Amino acid sequence: MQVTPQLLKSFTLFRDLSEPELDKLALKSQVERFARRAIILTAGKKENRVCFLFEGRLQGVDFTIDGREVGIYFVNQGDYCGELCVFDQGVQPEHVIALNSTVVVFVPAEHLREVASRNPSIMAGLGNKLASRVRQMTIQRSLLGLPNIPQRVCNQLWLLIKSPNKNLAAALEIENSPTHMEIAIMLNVSRETVTRVFQQLQKKNIVARDGPNKLIIKTPEDLKKIAEGLTKL
Repeated sequence: MQVTPQLLKSFTLFRDLSEPELDKLALKSQVERFARRAIILTAGKKENRVCFLFEGRLQGVDFTIDGREVGIYFVNQGDYCGELCVFDQGVQPEHVIALNSTVVVFVPAEHLREVASRNPSIMAGLGNKLASRVRQMTIQRSLLGLPNIPQRVCNQLWLLIKSPNKNLAAALEIENSPTHMEIAIMLNVSRETVTRVFQQLQKKNIVARDGPNKLIIKTPEDLKKIAEGLTKL
């Protein structure tokens, strides 16, 4: 597949970019397909490219001192990662892996930086994304310090709810819900531990599955109380 201006415009960041700018950026970009568990961006390496996800799902991961994998964030279709290299010449701080068969568009950092210097909306979008990523990773790290595992899992679920208004009186949804293994990696616990917590949540009618990719939070107030340590599971 060739990178075209139309392909780049499918990403929100480039939606308002002029046709000449899109043409230049498309010529410098490339498309690659990766299999499940392939490494898209490598920690400790100067990648110097930003990864835009056209198809599939990615996860940013790091490793503890004893070698255990810890998930930091997810990247869904239409989103991007690796934007830090636009702002400095450092190495990629975390691995980014494919959670399923994935198609990504790589945009060289130097060319994206040039376009951003001429288009303030692009620079603002990159800056907002980076700030959001830092906040998200800070919160994710803080979850690892919670000694109560059900509280840790419920906090993770609460963070995954994308609804702008989290109405505690109505059911909420988590689209593209992570697997138990993916949640376990994010929280540095075993998959079996996460499964046991989910079994308790389902038994108390707090959560329910709606197909393989959607999780329904049936009683958000109860989930939030457990997340805040006000009640025990």
